[in-house]
Amino acid sequence: MKMLVEERAVELGEYIVENKATVRAAAQKFGISKSTVHMDVAQRLRKVNPALYHEVREILDVNKAQRHIRGGLATKEKYRHSPK
Repeated sequence: MKMLVEERAVELGEYIVENKATVRAAAQKFGISKSTVHMDVAQRLRKVNPALYHEVREILDVNKAQRHIRGGLATKEKYRHSPK
């Protein structure tokens, strides 16, 4: 049986806070799309658990600020292992 979307939003929020996870990591862990994770933590969680929402928002803001760095490192690693 599928869990209620409100319960899923809270579980996603707790997972993100505990693991300082990205939206992509949370989506992979729960087997749902990034869009669903974002909808759950950005809209549903805000109504269900505002305190948790603010904790999640802080983590996601940090992740957003760092994403260009992570992308550059991933590209660097990709080409480091490719044959020349």
